[in-house]
Amino acid sequence: MSTDPQGIPGATIGHGHLMVADLDRAITFYRDVIGMRLVREYGDQAAFMSFDDYHHHLGLNTWNSKGGTPPPKGHTGLFHLALLFPDRATLGQAIDRVQSAGYGLTGAADHGVSEAVYLDDPDGNGLELYCDRPPSEWETEEDGRLKMVNEPLDVAALVAEGRAAL
Repeated sequence: MSTDPQGIPGATIGHGHLMVADLDRAITFYRDVIGMRLVREYGDQAAFMSFDDYHHHLGLNTWNSKGGTPPPKGHTGLFHLALLFPDRATLGQAIDRVQSAGYGLTGAADHGVSEAVYLDDPDGNGLELYCDRPPSEWETEEDGRLKMVNEPLDVAALVAEGRAAL
């Protein structure tokens, strides 16, 4: 088996599915705060959300979690779900909605290849909201590997850029 797999051209992650305690609360958060649209609901058990006309980028369900609590820190599970925004202005608008709705950020970083903020959804699921820089701006190490960093991010500038684009 290769120690440096080459990947599978054309393959991608299609969607994520989160267990939530309260479906209506989760729909409200992902629709009104994050900016997704509700594609389909299945009673009080499941919902499918999308950023566009795709069948779903995110599934939400209460099949085994209705009324449940988040897993305790220090246990295995999802670290975060990353939601990719098309540009800095759109990311800034999303951050503005998050903060205006009273959700605090748990972190923010400039990764060189992308800019990202981190927060928890109402069920304690970690979220990364980010936008990529153009690949032409990505730096590489001397050995050709992609250079990624964890530098401070000017969140206020992102929000200002988002507001200016409205």
